[in-house]
Amino acid sequence: MSIRGIEDWLDTPQGRYVMSWEQEKIDAVVDDLFGYNALQLGLPQLKLLACNRIPLRQIAGESGDVDVLCDLRELPFAANSIDLVVMPHMLEFHDDPHQILREVERILIPDGQLVLTGFNPISLWGLRKKLPNCPPAFPFNGSYLSVLRLKDWLQLLNFEVDRGNFGCYAPPCVQARWLKRWHFMEAAGDRWWSFAGGVYLLRAIKRVRGMRLIMPAWNAAKPATKALRPLIHKEGSEKRVH
Repeated sequence: MSIRGIEDWLDTPQGRYVMSWEQEKIDAVVDDLFGYNALQLGLPQLKLLACNRIPLRQIAGESGDVDVLCDLRELPFAANSIDLVVMPHMLEFHDDPHQILREVERILIPDGQLVLTGFNPISLWGLRKKLPNCPPAFPFNGSYLSVLRLKDWLQLLNFEVDRGNFGCYAPPCVQARWLKRWHFMEAAGDRWWSFAGGVYLLRAIKRVRGMRLIMPAWNAAKPATKALRPLIHKEGSEKRVH
């Protein structure tokens, strides 16, 4: 799998249709997130952190005009050092998505946030990918991941999925005029078949389970107290009790 070819695709009506939706949704999600370090993984052609207020914002990736050139499976960042990670379409176009998610979990601080996007296999876009005459280029050359599968992966890494959105209900038309003709499906899709959008956005929060310190029961067995007994004096045949 490869994300090569995305640069040309971004300049097509289809690419602009998808990325305009994603840019709008990501801007709304990251606008109110604070911290010290924010990281975008992949797609350096788009500035997906532009609306975020975190002072240090970087783009890391395996190619392109990035701030940090690296292997996404071995991110060169310290553990628990990043407040926000935005990851657009990296998982379905990489051979080792599990390792990428593990690395993201490692570098995020406790309660740090992950925002990711992907193509939905349960959609007209996913159906187009299965047809015999489907083009082999981006975006149909990836391995689409369903939202349910992603939620399972995230839960195994102690992420809590906070919110999600589906969008781009129009068929994956190549020409702009056909995308405009199918525009009515956006409102209808949100209302009647919201799970079938061509793309989705998920926001997840890294949760760290608290430790409970179990102390030894030092004073579990307390010594029994001795009861006081009255002192009895015997004088002759009489007994007096003091």
